[in-house]
Amino acid sequence: MANEKFIAGAIKRPGALRKALKVPEGKNIPEKKLEKAEHSKNPRLRKEAVLAETLKKLPRHKGPR
Repeated sequence: MANEKFIAGAIKRPGALRKALKVPEGKNIPEKKLEKAEHSKNPRLRKEAVLAETLKKLPRHKGPR
């Protein structure tokens, strides 16, 4: 594999999407807000929302490898 930890490098600004969508820390981002952000005119917000959707599809990992 090219890079096994590509996800860690893909997340440049942890929590930025949550702050931009004004969702309190510890709460899940509502699906409607995430869908709306995916069609935003702001390119950074749009990319963060698409990444969030992609990360939702990945399986959860428990503990260190």
